[in-house]
Amino acid sequence: MSYENKQLICNDCGKEFTFTAEEQEFFAQKGFSEPKRCPECRALKKAQRSEFQHKRFHRQEHKVICSECGCETTVPFEPRLDKPVYCQECYKKLQQLVTANS
Repeated sequence: MSYENKQLICNDCGKEFTFTAEEQEFFAQKGFSEPKRCPECRALKKAQRSEFQHKRFHRQEHKVICSECGCETTVPFEPRLDKPVYCQECYKKLQQLVTANS
C-alpha cells in the first residue's frame, strides 16, 4: 500500500500537523490507529503519564507508632491525629477479626 502525507488536527491544541507517509506505514505495521494528538501534545501526555507513575510507585512514607502493638512502622499516607494507625501485621489481624465477625 502506498501512503501519502496527511494533514490532521490535534484534539488537544487544535493545531494542524503532518502525519507522514513513513509514520502511517509504521502505525499500520503496529496496528495503531491514526494519532489524535500532534507530536508535541503526545510528548506532553507521555511525560504526564510518566510523572504520575513515578509518584504512584515512589510514594512518600511516614513514620508512625502502631496504635495496637506500639512498634515503629511506616505508612504511605499522612496519618491524622484522630485516627488510629496500625502496622501491617496488626492491620491484617484487625481485618481478619472484622471479616470473621461479619
